[in-house]
Amino acid sequence: MPQKSSLQLELAFGTSGEAAKASASAEASPARRGDERPGASGLMEAAVERRNLLAALQRVRQNKGSPGIDGVTVEDLPDLLRAEWPRIREDLLTGRYQPQPVRRAVIPKPGGGERELGIPTVLDRFIQQALLQVLQPRFDPTFSDHSYGFRPGRRAHDAVRRAQRYVQEGRRWVVDIDLEKFFDRVNHDILMGRLAKRIADRRVLILIRRYLEAGILANGVVIERYEGAPQGGPLSPILANVLLDDVDKELEKRGHAFVRYADDLNVYVRTKRSGERVMQAMRRLYARLRLRVNESKSAVARATERKFLGFSYWIGPGREVKRRVAPQALKRMKDRIRELTRRTVGRSLAQVCERIRGYLLGWKGYFQFAQTPGIFRDLDEWIRHRLRALQLKHWKRGTVIFRELRARGMSVLASQRVAANSRRWWKNSAMMIHIALPNALFDGLRLPRLAA
Repeated sequence: MPQKSSLQLELAFGTSGEAAKASASAEASPARRGDERPGASGLMEAAVERRNLLAALQRVRQNKGSPGIDGVTVEDLPDLLRAEWPRIREDLLTGRYQPQPVRRAVIPKPGGGERELGIPTVLDRFIQQALLQVLQPRFDPTFSDHSYGFRPGRRAHDAVRRAQRYVQEGRRWVVDIDLEKFFDRVNHDILMGRLAKRIADRRVLILIRRYLEAGILANGVVIERYEGAPQGGPLSPILANVLLDDVDKELEKRGHAFVRYADDLNVYVRTKRSGERVMQAMRRLYARLRLRVNESKSAVARATERKFLGFSYWIGPGREVKRRVAPQALKRMKDRIRELTRRTVGRSLAQVCERIRGYLLGWKGYFQFAQTPGIFRDLDEWIRHRLRALQLKHWKRGTVIFRELRARGMSVLASQRVAANSRRWWKNSAMMIHIALPNALFDGLRLPRLAA
């Protein structure tokens, strides 16, 4: 952001120094007296404090994201705040602020089906982020140690490692629970009841309720919402943790070994019978929150037969439990690579390598946590095999194939054999083509090696 723009934003948000402190004190005093802002406890004042707002703005800009129903982009947000922030701030402090409806978006789910997202306006994402930054330090220390999803300093890998430890300890059966359309079925009254126990500032409670009830714009019509907390806003994950914390605390009270990441819950037990009892108890616990277990995706099974956050487990030498990429995640990865390396797409080998580079780097960054280097070597070979077949397809005619292979160091006989069956791309790509298209070529094209 240019220096002038930064200064203008700081002026809009309020500046440091004695004048600002006096102003802030004057603004907060009616809340403390209770005569102008009933139900205030200073939480909203903390949310609209200058440093908190600047941090929220930085995070929203880093996250980027699509515009909401008003079409305002992340790049437009600073200009909007410079013009409108004093009015918006006053609306927040007096409890008058009304969020705009969210924009409906649908994305495919990895296991099939669709996931509905609600995209708030950029302004509402900014306000939600500012609220999140003051709520999270208060809420997070109270959450269960078994909860890992969307919490500072905790990653999916930490959850996978803890589950692995439970299996290693002899809890070889897992109660794998998937909630049916969790974010679509969050009961507003139950969630607000849990929040009221943690938040004294009635303005914050009212604002969160309004965010929950903000309509969804679909096909030009705003649909009112009476349940659900659509994914897409900064507040959704922490609200999910607040609601599901009751279940965590009950499982802790019963002494269960479990790991939860958002709405994915695995409870590890020693026998199938114990698992079945836990499953029945979990159905009752979730029913209290008006949530339902997805029976088609939930099961009591051996831990090595189920996946958790993209990983599954296998028993290595010495009965050591190790991590591997779950078969479903491997299939999705291969499907994506097939899509990106289709031989009918008119892109050069260099363009295709650049196209799949970002995907492979992200995939490797997450799944290199698996303890199966042989699988990564096999994947590297398979990807290069596809790329060699792609290059043969680009050369098309046998005469061109023969010329190019000879120019790259293949023998006359080997080049003739490949050129004679010029349409059999996949088979030919395994016939000593690595001499003409060596691994070093793909390294030069910046193709990541998964096994490196």
